[in-house]
Amino acid sequence: MHGPILVSWLLALLTATAGASCLTRLRRSPAPCTSGTHLPFARESDAAEALMGLGMAAMAVTGAIVPAAVWAALFGLPAAAFLLAAAHAPAGRAHRLHHAVGALAMTYMALAMAAPPGHQHHHPAGLGDPLLTGPLLLYFGGYTVWAGSRLLRTPGGTLAVGTAGLPQACRLTMGIGMFAMLLTM
Repeated sequence: MHGPILVSWLLALLTATAGASCLTRLRRSPAPCTSGTHLPFARESDAAEALMGLGMAAMAVTGAIVPAAVWAALFGLPAAAFLLAAAHAPAGRAHRLHHAVGALAMTYMALAMAAPPGHQHHHPAGLGDPLLTGPLLLYFGGYTVWAGSRLLRTPGGTLAVGTAGLPQACRLTMGIGMFAMLLTM
């Protein structure tokens, strides 16, 4: 990230908390089930969101220390896996595509950090390409609004309180974090 150091650390705290929450849910959730009590891909989703949250936290504070190629590989490989999973399994396809977009966005940010100073395409203030950063900002801004609206109400129409809204709160946090990281490029 290329913003103020305080913003980097606050973003790291926010996304690390979300990632740790996803890890806790992953550890506590039962094996995948198809009985309808929970989504059969909930564990996969928790694992993906934990990877993204903890990866975003680490990238926010160590982006200049850890080589960008390491970050690109860390997020590029899961992006390919999520794209393949979404193409071959209809259940949870939209959520897998969302995880793929997130992993691809993180890969893009890592590669943009690695770009030599002369390859900024006449955009010296930022490292990313506005033609790619703009649509990603729109996507994650829209996703954040959508996740926030789902946090307020459950499918039954009741308010999501306690741990019932925790997965949605985690997704909202991740969307905000991704939007903030893209905004500072």
